[in-house]
Amino acid sequence: MNGPIVTVIRALLTPQPLKELRIKNEYIHHKSIKACIGVKISANGLEEVLCGTSLFVANNKEDIDDYKNKVMTDVSDVFSHVDKSGVGLYVMASTLGSLEALLIFLNDSKIPVFAVNIGTVQKKDVKKASIMREKGRPEYSVILAFDVKIDPEAEKEAQTLGVEIMQKDIIYHLFDAFTAYSQKIEEEKKKNKITEAIFPCELAIINDCVFNKKDPIIMGVKIVSGILKIGTPLYIPEKNLKIGNVVSLEINKKSCDKAKKGEEVCIKLAGEPHVIYGRHFDNTQKIYSKITRESIDVLKEYFRNELAMEDWRLVVQLKKIFNIT
Repeated sequence: MNGPIVTVIRALLTPQPLKELRIKNEYIHHKSIKACIGVKISANGLEEVLCGTSLFVANNKEDIDDYKNKVMTDVSDVFSHVDKSGVGLYVMASTLGSLEALLIFLNDSKIPVFAVNIGTVQKKDVKKASIMREKGRPEYSVILAFDVKIDPEAEKEAQTLGVEIMQKDIIYHLFDAFTAYSQKIEEEKKKNKITEAIFPCELAIINDCVFNKKDPIIMGVKIVSGILKIGTPLYIPEKNLKIGNVVSLEINKKSCDKAKKGEEVCIKLAGEPHVIYGRHFDNTQKIYSKITRESIDVLKEYFRNELAMEDWRLVVQLKKIFNIT
C-alpha cells in the first residue's frame, strides 16, 4: 500500500517432498527454480506485500524504475474504483484480484467505497471504518470482508465502535447482506423522522358529518388530494387558523394510519381547545396540512418514494399558500 517494494532475494525455499506442510519440517534451499513449482521467497521488507500484485526480477538497475511503474499500474487500476468524496464502505479482500472484482461489482451497483485493504480484518481497519460515524454517515460504517478472516480483537473493537463487519466468500452474498442492512437502517431512519414528516393534503369537510364541534373535533372529511396521516397538523389559510392535529383516522369504522386521495374518513382533531366548528370555521373552507420547510426536506430525503408526482405538485402549491421559500 505504501508503494513498490524493491529487495534482494536471500533464499528460495520449497518444502520437503511428500511431507505434510502443517508439520514443521526443514525447507530445501535452492539457488534457482524453474517452472512449475510453488516456492517460498525469503527477503527483507516483504511484510507489507499485497497478495495478487505482480513480481518482477530485475537483471540490472536500469530496469528497476520501469518495473516499479508496472507494479503500481496494477494497484492504480484497483484504486480508480475508490470514491474520491471520502464517503462510503470499507472493503477488504484476500488478494488484489478479488478486491478489484468486488470493487467493480460495487461500483456497478452504485455503492461507494472510501477505503480498501487486503488481508485479515484488524483492529486498525475497524477504527478506520468507524470514521463514517464521525462524518454523520453511520449507514456506511461497514466493513465488507470478502474471503478473509477477522481478528478476534477486531470483532471486539467493532462492537465497541458500532462498526458492522460482513464476512462472506461469495460477492453476491456480500452484496445481499449489505442491501438487507441498508434497508434496515433506512427503515430505522424513517421511524425516527416520521414525527417530523408532514405529508401534503387538501381536505373538504363532508356536510352533516360533524359529530363533535370542539376539542376533540370529530368529523368526516374527503381527501381532495395528497395523503392524510395521523399526527398531521391541519390549517385553514383563509382564516389563518390552525384547527388541530389529527390523532386518529377511521374508514368504515376501522382504524387506519393514513388515507389517500378520493377516500372519505372520520378524523379526530385535538390540540386547539379554543377552536369550535360553526363559530371559527365551517364546511365551506378548504383545509390543508400545515407543512414547513423542515418537513419538506425530511420528505425529500426519507419519504420521496411514498409521494407521487401529483403529491409533489401539491407541495409546491402549499409552499405558495404558506409562503415557504
